[in-house]
Amino acid sequence: MHLWVKALHVIAIISWMAGLLYLPRLFVYHAGVGPGPQSELFKTMERRLLRFIMIPAMLVAWATGLWLAYDGGFFRDGWFHGKLLAAILLTGVHFYDGFLQRAFAEGRNTHSSKFYRFYNELPTLLMIVAVILVIVRPF
Repeated sequence: MHLWVKALHVIAIISWMAGLLYLPRLFVYHAGVGPGPQSELFKTMERRLLRFIMIPAMLVAWATGLWLAYDGGFFRDGWFHGKLLAAILLTGVHFYDGFLQRAFAEGRNTHSSKFYRFYNELPTLLMIVAVILVIVRPF
């Protein structure tokens, strides 16, 4: 059972990270267009990505990750505390993405495409930290 849950966890993480990396990239392009059909297309893409891929993937990633941590007895390990912090921060990025998506949907975006280009690097950095902690287990 453990390996099946681990496989599901990895699938969920890949799906969630794809969304965490792609949604801000959509924001980069969306911020560069004015009102009109192109903006409406971006709104649809952003909403669907968040609702149908990112949210379910995040929920599955959390559920399977916590089960794996419990089953493996990782809650007392230092590397896991760091990985858990990275996961919490990625969840914060996810919720901020939702805030940004709603702002675009309501025509309230206040950020430039340059902001989103820099913002897009945050989930990448957090992912790198999480992977190193899980694979290397430095502490």
